[in-house]
Amino acid sequence: MCDTVSENLFPEDFSTRRTLQRLSQLSLLSLYSSRGEYYVLTLPKLSYQSIRETQPSTMLAGATRAGPSPLRQNVLKPNVTGASPVIRQRRHISRLTPLWKKKTEAKDIQRDAHGQIIFKKRDKGLGAFRPLNAAQLTHELFQSDQRKALDLPTFALTQQMIGKAVAFPVIDNDPARIYGLPKKMLLEFRILSKPCSVVRKVTVSAAQMLKKARNTSSLDTRVILTGRSGCGKSFLLLQLVENCILNDWIVIYIPRVVFLSAKKLVDSSTPHEYDLRTQTYLQPAFSLQTLQRLLATNRAKLTTLTTQKKHNFEKREVPLKTNIADLIGIAVKEPPLAPVILETLMSELSTQTKYPVLFAVDDFQALYCRTAYRDPHFIPIRPFHLSLPRMIMEYASGKRSFANGAFVGAITTSDTQYKLPLELKDSLGLPHEYFKTPYDKRSRTLIEYTTGLKALHVPEQLSLVEAASLYEVWKNDKALISSLHDEAFLSKYTESSGNARDFVWKGLLATFDS
Repeated sequence: MCDTVSENLFPEDFSTRRTLQRLSQLSLLSLYSSRGEYYVLTLPKLSYQSIRETQPSTMLAGATRAGPSPLRQNVLKPNVTGASPVIRQRRHISRLTPLWKKKTEAKDIQRDAHGQIIFKKRDKGLGAFRPLNAAQLTHELFQSDQRKALDLPTFALTQQMIGKAVAFPVIDNDPARIYGLPKKMLLEFRILSKPCSVVRKVTVSAAQMLKKARNTSSLDTRVILTGRSGCGKSFLLLQLVENCILNDWIVIYIPRVVFLSAKKLVDSSTPHEYDLRTQTYLQPAFSLQTLQRLLATNRAKLTTLTTQKKHNFEKREVPLKTNIADLIGIAVKEPPLAPVILETLMSELSTQTKYPVLFAVDDFQALYCRTAYRDPHFIPIRPFHLSLPRMIMEYASGKRSFANGAFVGAITTSDTQYKLPLELKDSLGLPHEYFKTPYDKRSRTLIEYTTGLKALHVPEQLSLVEAASLYEVWKNDKALISSLHDEAFLSKYTESSGNARDFVWKGLLATFDS
């Protein structure tokens, strides 16, 4: 329905389009569009006098001189066709408020400076789905097959524990919690009621190797874990890290995780800046994260260590016998100094003999590959021109060493972006994908950074005893519902060919019996 406008409200000379738009903005009238025609809708209890009081005289002065009004002729009569060119407008006028908005407008609707309605953003997220607490499941239906925490022996890497599943210790400075874990390993620990692993023969031999390295230089113990993809190299590296934490080692761990990994040092995901003093590219963000996690994991040991000499960081001077934990605190307060302080900290740890140091790096081969970083001329930056990869490769090659400690790395053979380079294959004695020729290009600098590395081969298959212990863990944790355990175990072990990762993910967790 369209209300007509009385003659008292609009005189004959009230005709300009600008005046109509102005009145529409002030909610004194509304325009209704139908088939290209515009009709004036009046609001109740309005008079020409009220308009005169709210509008300045200059606004209506132009309308007085505009001539005869077409309102009475075209706009106010719905049956009239052929509206005046002054009134006929395009169907879309952004400054006019549609009628349907006027009807549905509420008092609490907010508007912007132009008078447009501000619509509230609707939350399209699904929200957080959290499992119901087991203590709230009091009905007898849920008590029949209630899940209980695994009862496993404490973590110990001895000959008596070979082939048995052990639970990782729950401590405040747990490196798995502070440094992070690989994605597959993290998902397994979240599914299980308690993080655990199976002690293998290679685990005990590697632990004995580190026990001998406790009182020797890291030059004598520089080992790289090798083996087929999924054989358990990352699990073995985590077992060694946990064992060193329990035996009073200072641990520096760079796992294969999203936010902190060896790939992040070369994939151009962290900021870098050139340093004229060292003629290398510093990585302050990654250096600060490394310092914070190193302090959180080894705080009790670092608070007992002091600096052996005086250090100067720009305008800040660190005197002799300064606590190592306080030295890291300077980097937390001033992040741009993190690369320099990390370099100083590593030098201090290299000379002290109170605690042995373990430097563990997963995805080690990524440090020797082509980086995604570019210099100002858009030339790729070599890995040994980046401060952190260069420091890790120096400890791996023996150019720098700890007085007491070891360096342990683990390679990944399934990564298609950062493949195992020829220099590492030659140093570790690994087989090549194709026939080796003297015409293959090799970097002399990278060959220097691979000197003295030894390979520790991880068996490709789990033994029957190790696989049976792993199967018992998932069975006791209510992950399997089948009662034919012997047949299920032998079938999944055969399908995975004994590979540890495939046995769990493509075997136990991918079956209809789980």
